[in-house]
Amino acid sequence: MPEPIIIIKELTRKFGDFTAVNHISFEVEAGEIFGFLGANGAGKTTAIRMLCGLLKPSSGSGMVAGADILKNPNLVKSRIGYMSQRFSLYEDLSVMENIRLYGGIYGLKKALVKKRAAQLIEKTGLNGLEKRLVGDLPLGWRQKLALSTALIHRPQVVFLDEPTGGVDPITRKQFWEMIYETAAGGTTVFVTTHYMDEAEYCDRVCIMTEGMIRALDKPDILKKKYDAGNMDEVFLKLAR
Repeated sequence: MPEPIIIIKELTRKFGDFTAVNHISFEVEAGEIFGFLGANGAGKTTAIRMLCGLLKPSSGSGMVAGADILKNPNLVKSRIGYMSQRFSLYEDLSVMENIRLYGGIYGLKKALVKKRAAQLIEKTGLNGLEKRLVGDLPLGWRQKLALSTALIHRPQVVFLDEPTGGVDPITRKQFWEMIYETAAGGTTVFVTTHYMDEAEYCDRVCIMTEGMIRALDKPDILKKKYDAGNMDEVFLKLAR
């Protein structure tokens, strides 16, 4: 049996006397859509920043795509993709300028960036809009482009930090269709969200409250375990 693509053990992060992430442990299988759920302030973003090599843990250990998050965070960064709700694209740059920028950030050679840019433009339906400023695109297209640029270097894992926050239900549904397609192509998708209904779309979900993991399993199993009709009810029972 292949080793999990993410292995986290007793991961902790403190800011002074405040413990944002408190001794969390879990594993994620390759090709999974793994949901990391919790209310705002639950510790999700702090945890994901540690997994991405962007924030040093206070204690604990972690391996992501075969790289140690403490000993070799730069190697972690080269093997993953990352998309944030708050900052993913430069709105004052064009579609193509953003693609070239991210290709360069991920260390791709110019010829490969050019090839994958053409594939990306075709896949996202942005033909003819290469010179359009990203800030002028509809939100749905910006999201498609943001996810596509996070995948331009073909990472083993892509981290999506609340990518659907503040968007309408139709756009959220379209974005999740892209997530399914990404996972079907073999990329592990690690997605954080505070929308409990999105848990239904994941293979497994991990629910955090106050920096700790309260539950981790398949959505159907969690609903049965907590005698709940949906994941909102599961969360309410865990958060009480």
